[in-house]
Amino acid sequence: MPEEKILGSVIQGSLSEGLEIRLSADVSVEEMRVGKFLIVQGLHSRFFCLLTDVSLGTSSPRILANPPSLEDDFMREVLAGTGTYGTIELSPMLMLTPTQNPSTNQRNDTSLGSFQAQTSMEEDELLPVKTVPSHFSPVYEATEGDFRRIFGWEDDPTRNNFSIGTPLDMDVPICIDLNRFVERSNGIFGKSGTGKSFLTRLVISGIIRKQAAVNLIFDMHSEYGWEAMREGKNVSTVKGLSQLFPGQVEVYSLDPESTKRRQVKDAQDLYLSYTDIEIEDLRLVAFELGLSDASLDNANILRAEFGEHWINRLLQMTNEDISLFCEEKQGHKGSIMALQRKLLRLENLKYIRASCPKNYFDHILKSIEAGKNIVIEFGSHSNLLSYMLATNMMTRRIHQHYVKKAELFLQSKNPVDKPRQLVITIEEAHRFLDPSVVNQTIFGTIAREMRKYFVTLLVVDQRPSGIDPEVMSQIGTRVTCLLNDEKDIDAIFTGVSGGSSLRSVLAKLDSKQQALILGHAVPMPVVVKTRAYDEKFYQEVGHTDWKNTSDEELTLAAEAAKADLGLF
Repeated sequence: MPEEKILGSVIQGSLSEGLEIRLSADVSVEEMRVGKFLIVQGLHSRFFCLLTDVSLGTSSPRILANPPSLEDDFMREVLAGTGTYGTIELSPMLMLTPTQNPSTNQRNDTSLGSFQAQTSMEEDELLPVKTVPSHFSPVYEATEGDFRRIFGWEDDPTRNNFSIGTPLDMDVPICIDLNRFVERSNGIFGKSGTGKSFLTRLVISGIIRKQAAVNLIFDMHSEYGWEAMREGKNVSTVKGLSQLFPGQVEVYSLDPESTKRRQVKDAQDLYLSYTDIEIEDLRLVAFELGLSDASLDNANILRAEFGEHWINRLLQMTNEDISLFCEEKQGHKGSIMALQRKLLRLENLKYIRASCPKNYFDHILKSIEAGKNIVIEFGSHSNLLSYMLATNMMTRRIHQHYVKKAELFLQSKNPVDKPRQLVITIEEAHRFLDPSVVNQTIFGTIAREMRKYFVTLLVVDQRPSGIDPEVMSQIGTRVTCLLNDEKDIDAIFTGVSGGSSLRSVLAKLDSKQQALILGHAVPMPVVVKTRAYDEKFYQEVGHTDWKNTSDEELTLAAEAAKADLGLF
């Protein structure tokens, strides 16, 4: 096999601080980019490393005191590689030590070609780094085989892999293991404008295509259902999930008028009632409604007296009714009157009804149990009050259903009773997982439960520092685009061993189409150029072109799907 080019050699380092590499004279320091994937070949092990820093060095301070002029090319070439040189910092992530046959007395060949020949015949396990390579161990570019060895390939029959992008300097798929991805709560982070929504749509498309789980997406800005605006100067759209996966995705709308204006096909109306609102839901939106703790305490008194109809009864009360109620039940009149005034704002939410003609929660649950992926569109109700209230109400009911189903399965051990793995996607996640409310919301419960009840979260957020640290420590896989705020960067590495060495990698990402992936679904941290969400991707995920499908065929398909779920 052709000999690999040696980029440099190890000159010093430690297990905790990483390795310092001196580059070879013929290697330009400008070729080394933070986030690059490199290989260090030790005497007995092969180390897979991530480049975390680049620096310049000199053999004598006299060179810096009297540098050659810009016109003196000859002197600069003489100094290059000897008097002046480049160094890089590597953080070892994984190591591979091939099994040696004790029956042979042949001397070990430690060349790179020999090592690759050995590992190609033996399936040795990639292990966490427990040591460091010796002095002057050579450093090489990672090959396609190295990426395949670590991240696998999309058609691997033994793993449910999905390609999320490619390395920065190679056209090799980087895959995440979707089975491991969905079994824990995960996060997609990045500052505004870095493409979080496109990346989220990409990941969810992989989950649907590989049937790793069923998805419930709370679509705050109506970007996931039928279509979404493409980022850039030119006005154009990209296909949503219901176009990519016809028959597998259902869209429910809390704003039917907006849905009709956008010509979303086969969207179903969704309404909620006052009887579905619990004190927990109001506590989550207390700031948006301006509710005090005293008002919430009196809400508990009303709930205890009138049951699930307490809001309807409160909104119908006169001042005399409130005074009489407070005398009998020892409530505080001022707090109850303030609660009444604040809850009147809910009448502005078009999807809130005094009572609903049918149980929409049951319809959604039937769809989920049938393997349908659900997108809840908010349309013009995309303000935080509306989004947080409706999302918490629906998630709480669905979680209660899953708890019952999981307990039944644990009792019966019958595979038929096993609930489908459910991934719930929420945007503006720090609003739900803020330390002040996380212990009082269903989302904090789900994040801490891991996959105990077969429900996990996919949180999408631009302010990870606003999420409770305990919840962040439970996030299994973190897909992170560019972040600038130091607090947000610190939050990303909460609970991550060796996170300090990755800070510079995250801070140097491009503002578009680059992400750092680390955690449960990948063997080691890796920087990727994310997969493009375009016509090529549509074809690869098996997109059916709606333009070639008649309206009559679409209507018949939608009616058949609804009939299967008992919605008629």
